[in-house]
Amino acid sequence: MTTITPSEQVCLDAECLEMLYTKLGEDGADNVLCRAMEEMAIRIKQSEKLYAAGASRDLRKTVHSLIAIADQIGLQTLAQVSRDVVNCIDSGDWVALGATFSRLVRSSDQSLTAIWDLQDVTV
Repeated sequence: MTTITPSEQVCLDAECLEMLYTKLGEDGADNVLCRAMEEMAIRIKQSEKLYAAGASRDLRKTVHSLIAIADQIGLQTLAQVSRDVVNCIDSGDWVALGATFSRLVRSSDQSLTAIWDLQDVTV
């Protein structure tokens, strides 16, 4: 029996992060990143509950808010997958939503890990 374990490659926009650090300084940028990570984790957890409950309207709202957070800190993959989830909800494609939402959860895990790892690196 073969088990498939999907994984996601995240794309970080280095220029966005560099601009964040240049504009806010190291402490300010670190604070923004920490708050963004916390908000993303909260919203992903909330999204999982909404998805399980079939609350598509609230799910759309919660996932849509992830787009702005991801864009702010240069998480291009997470922003795009969030847009894809919103598009699946808008088009009523529930089969695609299942697959795309699973990808969103994987992408968010990898994105949080990538940002966490950056905390130890000077931009």
